[in-house]
Parts: sequence; C-alpha cells; structure tokens
Amino acid sequence: MSYLYFAFFMGLFGSIHCAVMCGPLLLAVQGNQELTWTIALNKVLYQVGRILTYGIFGVALGLVGQLASIQGWQVGLSLFTGIILLLIGLIQLFKIKNQGFTKLQMRFVQPVAKLMGRWLYRPGGSFFAGVLNGILPCGMLYMAAAAAMNTSSSLTSFYFMIMFGLGTLPLLLVFSFLGNFIRTYFKMNFSKWLPFIYILMGIWFLLRGANLDIPYLSPLLHMDGAINCHII
Repeated sequence: MSYLYFAFFMGLFGSIHCAVMCGPLLLAVQGNQELTWTIALNKVLYQVGRILTYGIFGVALGLVGQLASIQGWQVGLSLFTGIILLLIGLIQLFKIKNQGFTKLQMRFVQPVAKLMGRWLYRPGGSFFAGVLNGILPCGMLYMAAAAAMNTSSSLTSFYFMIMFGLGTLPLLLVFSFLGNFIRTYFKMNFSKWLPFIYILMGIWFLLRGANLDIPYLSPLLHMDGAINCHII
C-alpha cells in the first residue's frame, strides 16, 4: 500500500477522535444561525485552511526527513520516532499525568482559540480560523507528523500531510453540517483507543528502523538515504 494511501486512511480513522475533540469548533462556524450557502461555504473554507496548515507542516517536516536522508540518519530517526510514540502511548495508557506539560499546552491553546474566535465571524475569516485550527495540539496530528518526517523529501511529506487532512475531511464535514444531531448517536469514546494507536505506530517505526527488509512492515532503509515513497 502506498505511503500516501496510508496517510489518507490514517486521517479517515483518526477523524473519529478529531470530530469528538473539535466538535464545538466545527459547530461554532455556524453559531445559532440557520444553514445558508454562505455558512456552508465558510464551513468548507474552514476545512481548507486547516488542511493547508497540515501541508505547510509537511514541507517543514519533510526538510528534516530529507536532511536525515542525506546524512544517513534515516534509521536513527525512525527508531527515535518509534521510541517517542511508544512512550507517549504508555504514558497515556497508564494515565501518567504531567501537570507541567498540561499547563504548557493550555497556555498555547487558549490564545490560539481566542484568536480563532475573533476571525470566525468575519467575512472570509473562517479560512483563517481553519488555518489556526491546524496548529492546535492533536494526538492524531502528532502521529501523522511523525510519519511525514520519516519520508524522503519535503514534497512527499507535503503530500502525506495533505492526504492525512483529506482523510479527516469526510467525517468532520458531516459533523460540521449535522452537528448535534449526529453527536447524539455518535457516542464512541475513541480517546481510550488512542494510546494503543500510539503504541502500534511506535512499534511500526521501531520495526522500520530495524531494517529487517520486510515489505511494508520493515522495509530496507539504506544508510545513504531514506526509502523511496512512491506517489501513486
């Protein structure tokens, strides 16, 4: 399976978590108004802004991966990524709380959310609100970013993050338009599964860095460069 297909399905299944966590932000685009073509367009522009931010992240992350590839650090980068994801998964699984990290995260989120509120109801402001939404902390985004950083070029990383964003789009649009109606029937607590996804992703990156020459699971990473990620 292409790395980009993997990105799309990662976003598609991860959007369950995103829809639950970001539900209030999605509904805020409409407020208490009746749905009109203008509001519908604003909802779409909001999502476009969010996905564009993911793509910009992809370019930056790809440069890191490209540097690692040139320097022959791709194996080490994959192993490091796997260890970090595994640790995050175990911390969440055993509910090890870090008050310092939580406070730091809230200090970042609050001003961004406040700025989003300022833009949200301005003409065309939903696009900029979506751009800001793309930088909010998110567990699934962290995993996508880790995968994007392990690609072979900034262009591939850009495509990876765009495909991840497009994968999240269907369910988030459904939540955005149907809002409270679908939330009444959508009670799956996806958050409890997130630590296991972190752990699985961590194991996958560790296997990838182990250079076992197993197709898809642990492909051969040459020391002089990263595995080629075909865009098909």
